[in-house]
Amino acid sequence: MRFLILLFALFLTVGAAAEPTYLQADAPVEERVSDLLGRMTLAEKVGQMTQLNLTLYNSTGEQGDVDVIEEKFIPLVRDHHVGSFLNGAAATPTVWAKYGETIQRLNLANSRLKIPLIYGVDHVHGANYLTGGTIFPQPINLAATFNDQHAKAMAEVTALEVADLGHHWIFAPILDIAVNPYWPRFYETFGEEPTVAARMGSTYVRALQEAPSIEPYKLAATAKHFLGYSNSDSGWDRSPAQIPDQYLQEFFVPPFASSVQAGVKTVMINSAEINGIPTHANPKILQKLLREQLGFQGVAVTDWEDILYLVSRHKVARDEREATKMALDAGVDMSMTALTTTFPGVVISLVEDGEISRERIDRSVARILRLKFELGLFENPYPRTDRFSRVGTEANRRLAQEAADQSLVLLKNEGVLPLVGGKVAVLGEAARSKRILSGGWTLNHQGKAEEFYPKDMLTVSQALEEEFGALVAPKNADLVVAVIAEQPYAEGSGDITDLNFPASELETLKQAVETGKPVALVVVGGRPRVIGPLETKVSATIWAGLPGFEGARSIAGVLSGRINPSGKLPFNYPSSPGHHVTVFHKNNDRDTSLYRFGHGLSYTTFEYSNLVMSGDVATVTVINSGKKAGRESVLWFLTDEVGRTTRPVKRLLDYQSLNLEPGQSQKLTVRLKPTDFSYPDADGKPQQESGWHELRVGSQKARMEKQF
Repeated sequence: MRFLILLFALFLTVGAAAEPTYLQADAPVEERVSDLLGRMTLAEKVGQMTQLNLTLYNSTGEQGDVDVIEEKFIPLVRDHHVGSFLNGAAATPTVWAKYGETIQRLNLANSRLKIPLIYGVDHVHGANYLTGGTIFPQPINLAATFNDQHAKAMAEVTALEVADLGHHWIFAPILDIAVNPYWPRFYETFGEEPTVAARMGSTYVRALQEAPSIEPYKLAATAKHFLGYSNSDSGWDRSPAQIPDQYLQEFFVPPFASSVQAGVKTVMINSAEINGIPTHANPKILQKLLREQLGFQGVAVTDWEDILYLVSRHKVARDEREATKMALDAGVDMSMTALTTTFPGVVISLVEDGEISRERIDRSVARILRLKFELGLFENPYPRTDRFSRVGTEANRRLAQEAADQSLVLLKNEGVLPLVGGKVAVLGEAARSKRILSGGWTLNHQGKAEEFYPKDMLTVSQALEEEFGALVAPKNADLVVAVIAEQPYAEGSGDITDLNFPASELETLKQAVETGKPVALVVVGGRPRVIGPLETKVSATIWAGLPGFEGARSIAGVLSGRINPSGKLPFNYPSSPGHHVTVFHKNNDRDTSLYRFGHGLSYTTFEYSNLVMSGDVATVTVINSGKKAGRESVLWFLTDEVGRTTRPVKRLLDYQSLNLEPGQSQKLTVRLKPTDFSYPDADGKPQQESGWHELRVGSQKARMEKQF
């Protein structure tokens, strides 16, 4: 008997020792990566560098279909060794989990080394591809709050609601800056100021990737789109940009640098081109800047079909083979080939012909494997179904509601708001629409038809009726609310040639003005469309942006005074379609904006006093001098008065958000760092020049001289 026990113990010992290092959960990640990489064939490695769209193996070829056809799916993982898939549209938690379990099970059953899949989804403003999920305001609205807690809350709620579904890779946050109001992805950004994008973006990254509530799962965030995507010359999606290197370093790099410092695990590459070179074929951007200057160690993934676009759009390559070599030489790790399975074969051919080295392939594959190990996919490859009660809870929706409440910007008020106890009329088709409140990337890529939105979601008209009682005809109203809006769009479908609001929307505003009653204009949309001379004829204007599923109640609450508006514009609002400058424009340009960055009214008043500089520490006192509790976003601006490279009129140095009761005051502090007094050259090297700087906060300003 003792002999049998010893034999059994020996068997267990040998069995444990025989288990490959890469399958040992307690082994160091780098040892697991090295071990697995050494066991893989070239074909298996290249498969890990491939990401395909779900329409290649579902039943209908539609993004919303997560019905897996096994005979279509199995060859993708068995023969092509594909390691990543993406996409979808709104489905219930049960459907998503079944889908996630199915593709992972089929993958592990049909792949030699049992490397788990990683699945990517564009949850860009909450769980926007999850039926019953919590939908937050779009990022441009979060920027208007100047309150990083909302970026944190959105990331935490997104993680809580989608991690159990088999969604491992979240294609957010977008860190492009909103410098061109024509650009259709304007609303996906944290505004035009790099400081806001840097802080909110890095806050989101940390909260999503470090969320303790989703254990044993972990998620990867994506800093996108690296780099300069938003500054296209025409304003259209995926179109060329001319961006001087120094300008790129000073204004476009900081949000990405901040997220790299926060540990972002993946980066998605800009689909367009900068200075004539497509980003996907630009080693200066993907190697020198991303890897060497910023120190990024994670996975760089293409956007949709962007290697093929080097041939069909950019025309810098003759064929897919040449385009693939260019992209790999530039630094691409994973190709979102999306709709074709040619990429693996092309890469294998390039390696076998000696045009791409095996060491180059190993670098990318190691990054991808490292990501999968760090996310714990080998230990927890399957979704779970026992925590769906955490989806769309009242607590989660309350966080989205608070973000919407604080995001609305009262641009103008000639004494008509708040309307207390009055009668309200509403004009505009948009007032009866749910879909306009959230924009694109909601339930589907371009949004969905009205009937697909939640039954308990309110339109603006319904929210006003809930807030004020029955709506009345304009002739009987104390206030006419005119709601004008953009219809939902995403990416290229939002390309426009005229920044003016559509004629049909302006006709609504014209009809409201012609009633002769006081008019409150509510502007809903993903970018600052030009309103024109009619704006001068209204008594109040509210920029609502895209406030999400809870946004209608926020709009009604601001009109009634239940909510004291606290949002401030995170961009300059243009007065005409042909001229726009950012808050950080140069001295020899002129700001003709209708409303400027940081503008936003309240139903109370705030006074600033006692700005004091002591060394590199600045303090100021803010008091609520009005009669109503309110939230104030305190914006600190710094101006370099003289620079060898022309300096912006001002840069946002810091911001804080605080609640004050009537008569309450608070002393705020900002500590200036040496880097605050520098700017980068064309290579990203800090330039520190002695001279005078001006610090401004509220009505206060102070000058300081710095010597270097």
